[in-house]
Amino acid sequence: MPTIRRAEPRDLESITAIYNDAILKTVATFDTKPKTADEQVAWFEKHGPRHPILVAESGGTIAGWVSLSEWSDRRAYSDTAEVSLYVAEERRGKGIGRKLLEAALDEGREVGLHTIVSRIAGGNEASVRLHESFGFQRIGIMKEVGRKFGKLIDVYLMQKIF
Repeated sequence: MPTIRRAEPRDLESITAIYNDAILKTVATFDTKPKTADEQVAWFEKHGPRHPILVAESGGTIAGWVSLSEWSDRRAYSDTAEVSLYVAEERRGKGIGRKLLEAALDEGREVGLHTIVSRIAGGNEASVRLHESFGFQRIGIMKEVGRKFGKLIDVYLMQKIF
């Protein structure tokens, strides 16, 4: 099983490759155009101790990543974060996502977050089940808010309160 650790700038190439693969092949993200290195550096710099990026590393290879991001820049939301989780295609189904999500929730609890939210595209039942196994509850469905691969897609809103 991989080691979970805080992401470092040297991990950005692997993080970006995993994310860009998800952009091109899945509805896990509603981005439609692969990210550039410069865009990813800016994204990385928005994170820090309160909103970490963690990676799963095995044998010097990044198998997946998870981030906690600011939910909103409005001050009243400061104790709420959104979780994003991506695992390399060839490493899915091996427990890496579970280990990453657990570590992200531990980090969130440790830094005093109160609520973690997640947006999951309709049809991604594996992700819904994973989140539910950690105590996330379905709090709503946004109907047909995304269009990708020629289809309208619902988004499930899920929430965990510490």
